[in-house]
Amino acid sequence: MLYKEEVLSRIRDTGLVAVVRAESAEQAENITEALVRGGVVAIEITFTVPGAVDVIKALAAKYPAGEMIIGAGTVLDPETARLAILAGAQYVVSPHLNVDTVKLCNRYRIASMAGAMTLKETIEAMESGSDIIKIFPGELFGPAMIKAIKGPLPQAVLMPTGGVSLDNVAHWIQSGSAAVGVGSTLTAGAKTGNYDAVTDSARQFIEKIKEARR
Repeated sequence: MLYKEEVLSRIRDTGLVAVVRAESAEQAENITEALVRGGVVAIEITFTVPGAVDVIKALAAKYPAGEMIIGAGTVLDPETARLAILAGAQYVVSPHLNVDTVKLCNRYRIASMAGAMTLKETIEAMESGSDIIKIFPGELFGPAMIKAIKGPLPQAVLMPTGGVSLDNVAHWIQSGSAAVGVGSTLTAGAKTGNYDAVTDSARQFIEKIKEARR
């Protein structure tokens, strides 16, 4: 298992967290395999996936530490966070700030990403000890929100989720995002069983992020 600092470093290096929402555990695993083929190293299995704990456990056992970083998403409370960590999750993502969840993650040296939608919430998440602040839902504001937050808070490590697409991912990165969280626009092919499309989409997102950083 990677150290917390290594997890955060790899997420920031690649700049992409793939958010996996699926109708079944089997579909979630198939999506994950397709994403890995496309070069994704950070996968977020949301707790809206049926049997999410078992999916996290299976993926953590399947992929060696460092080859892929498994995280848990839609974590609303510390109880769920602990289940995810015991199953092998190396980072925990929430749509909001739950201070007890962040405390638990810090206790076990697990990277945490608390959600925020305003400048006030961003500061509160930073003060609580969250490692990365998930700006959610991103589609309500667009990339300009990142630039606005980074003005008074240049030290904030931000990851917008929601509303990130191939057409605008470069704008999100250039506005100051450390990484982006991408869900349905990345995994859409899975709905029709076209996992090659998921792989292709992953490759395109990674390349767009690299180009934006250059």
